[in-house]
Amino acid sequence: MSVLVKICGLKRPEPLEAALDAGADMVGFVFFEKSPRHLDLAAARALSAQTRGRAQKVALVVDADDARIADIVEALAPDWLQLHGAETPERVASLRATFGLPILKAIGLADRADLARAKPYEKVSDRLLFDAKPPKDAVLPGGNGLPFDWTLLRDHAVGGDWMLSGGLDAQNVAEAIRLTGARAVDVSSGVEDAPGEKSVDKIRAFIAAARAA
Repeated sequence: MSVLVKICGLKRPEPLEAALDAGADMVGFVFFEKSPRHLDLAAARALSAQTRGRAQKVALVVDADDARIADIVEALAPDWLQLHGAETPERVASLRATFGLPILKAIGLADRADLARAKPYEKVSDRLLFDAKPPKDAVLPGGNGLPFDWTLLRDHAVGGDWMLSGGLDAQNVAEAIRLTGARAVDVSSGVEDAPGEKSVDKIRAFIAAARAA
């Protein structure tokens, strides 16, 4: 079975087209103003039309309220909501019920205690996304280009579907998959030349490396 690949933080048509042409299964769009990958609603409409029927669209939000999410859903028509903030399991369940969309909930990992913290989310999320826990002074909850100790996932059973993120790139994704047994991977900064600036060549290389693994 092929590894599912998600390219996140896309802002412009050219990198999006590269991801779609290379066979990305999911493409992510960030709606968080502090991020260099933030997308406005007008751009979201255009990129949604470009993506339609070619990959699953993921709307990434960080502790957004219902009104903001409703605007994003109207503009992007996403297939998934990615929650990358401090949303509680109750909030996750509420959003899933309100918008009728599957939920990808990000969990920051640094140690076994963080992995245990993911347990309450397994029943209310359709898939968990394990990312590196951000540094205490970080502005962004994710997309910081940091890996975590992958053996945390190798040594401990995780219930339900999950996706691996955090510091992945074309050079290390095969090893990350080997160590963790991940069947789905997510990348953002690892396919960029600078924060928010996606590289067409790096996108292609990452997808090829993940598929080869």
